[in-house]
Amino acid sequence: MSILNYDALRKQARHLENEIDLKLVAFSKIGAGSSSSGGHSSADTSPLLGEHVFDSLSEEIAQMLDKLSSLNENMSELPTSGAAAIHTLQRHREILQGYRQEFNKICANHTTRMEREELLRGSGLSTNLNSPSSSGLSRRDMYLKESSHINSSNSLINDQISIAMETKEHLLSQRQSFKRLQTRFNDISNRFPLISSLVQRINIKKRRDSMILGLVIGICTILLLLYAFN
Repeated sequence: MSILNYDALRKQARHLENEIDLKLVAFSKIGAGSSSSGGHSSADTSPLLGEHVFDSLSEEIAQMLDKLSSLNENMSELPTSGAAAIHTLQRHREILQGYRQEFNKICANHTTRMEREELLRGSGLSTNLNSPSSSGLSRRDMYLKESSHINSSNSLINDQISIAMETKEHLLSQRQSFKRLQTRFNDISNRFPLISSLVQRINIKKRRDSMILGLVIGICTILLLLYAFN
């Protein structure tokens, strides 16, 4: 029963990790573009709308991270054995830690960007936020984040492949053990006819010795009787 619960929790954790990964990509894009406005006409409404979406998505991701942390704790409380299960649980914890760090980094960058925008807006330099160097830098950050997500997915796949290979080796080892046991059973079953045949020979020899002994005693008794009467 614990194995089934562990597998179910692990599936939920993987599904939630994929959702968090997608949410963080969108969260990073919103955080990078929420401070920029399309023009002076929307300068008062666009930042407010972006801030509302950012806060809503931030709260949603925080709840998902808490749920993932709870799933990891539930998996760690289940009785499991083997290096593969321990390695998988450690990998889930590392992924959760990486997601938390990235989430906190995005939130910190967003806060810094909003504070800088307020300072520039107060000094009349808000149009500098739309410069090509600023947009290029945020686009590069997004590419780096997506690349890190891909690398994380690749490392998770490699971990699963190594776990599968280790499981295969264990199964092969168990198969060899079962073969050795079967060979021993066959040897014992082949020896049983020899043992029964030996016991039969011993019994026949005992009966023959008993008959010879009885015959000798009978002859001696007859001779004694004949000697006594004569």
